[in-house]
Amino acid sequence: MSNEQELKELVRQKYSEIALQDKEDNQASCCGATGCSTEVYNIMSDDYTDLNGYNSDADLGLGCGLPTQFAKIKKGDVVIDLGSGAGNDAFIARAETGETGKVIGIDFTEAMINKARTNAEKLAFHNVEFRFGDIENMPVTANTADVIVSNCVLNLVPNKDAVIKDIYRVLKPGGHFSISDVVLIGTLPDGLRKSAEMYAGCVSGAIQKDVYLELIQHNGFKNIGIQKEKVINIPTDILKDHLNEEELAQYQSKEAGIFSITVYAEKPTEAKTCCGPDCCN
Repeated sequence: MSNEQELKELVRQKYSEIALQDKEDNQASCCGATGCSTEVYNIMSDDYTDLNGYNSDADLGLGCGLPTQFAKIKKGDVVIDLGSGAGNDAFIARAETGETGKVIGIDFTEAMINKARTNAEKLAFHNVEFRFGDIENMPVTANTADVIVSNCVLNLVPNKDAVIKDIYRVLKPGGHFSISDVVLIGTLPDGLRKSAEMYAGCVSGAIQKDVYLELIQHNGFKNIGIQKEKVINIPTDILKDHLNEEELAQYQSKEAGIFSITVYAEKPTEAKTCCGPDCCN
C-alpha cells in the first residue's frame, strides 16, 4: 500500500468484514483481523462487561482500552465517538451523559453504521445517532462536543495529524478528549509494519508514542496526560506469519514494544480561531 487512500480502503474493507463476524472471531485475532491466531484470547481490548451501558450486541471486541471509563463525561454532555463501530463506546457514553445529553458516533464503514443504528433502535436510544463520515473531516460543526472518545481507531488512519486537528475544531473551548490507541516504543521489524493484514489489525499503522503525544501538543491541546498504559503481547504464531527468524528473535528480545495507551487532553478555554493551516498549532 503506497498512499493514504489505498490504506483507508483496506481498512474499510477489513472492518466491513468484521461487522459481519461475531465477537469470538474478532477477539481471537489481532484487533479484528480475520483469524490470524490459533491462540484464542483477546489481544487488545479490556473487559467492558461491568460498565454501565454495556450492550453485548454492540461489543465486537475491537478496542484496546476503556476510554469512556476515563473520559469524565457529565450529565448533559455532548459526546462524540470516533470510529464508533457497532456502538459499544457510544452506548456506554450515553449511560454517563444521560437522557439530557447527546452521543454522536462517526464511522466510515457503512456496515458498522448500519449495525450501530440497529442496536440503537433495539435499545430505543433517541439521543444516540451514528453518522457516516471520515474522522479527519467530521460531519459535525465546530465547537460542538464537550467530550470526544475513541477506541483503537486513530492508529488505523494514515493522516493522524488531520484527525487531531479536526478533534480540536469540533471540541468546544474547554472541552476534552480521552482516546485509547496503539503506539510503539522502538522500531518494529519491517515485516510487521508492511503487512496489510497487520495494518488492518491495528499494529503497523501505529506510530511512536512520543510522536503521538507531540502531535497532540503541536495542535494546541493542554493538560496532556496518559490515563492508562499497557503492553500488547502478540502471540508467536501471528508473528511467524509476518517475520523471518532473525526479525522474530529481534522482536522477542524486547528491543521494541507495542503498547495500548489512553490519552487525555483539553482544548484551551480561550481557543484560537483558525485562519489558516498552521494557526491552531
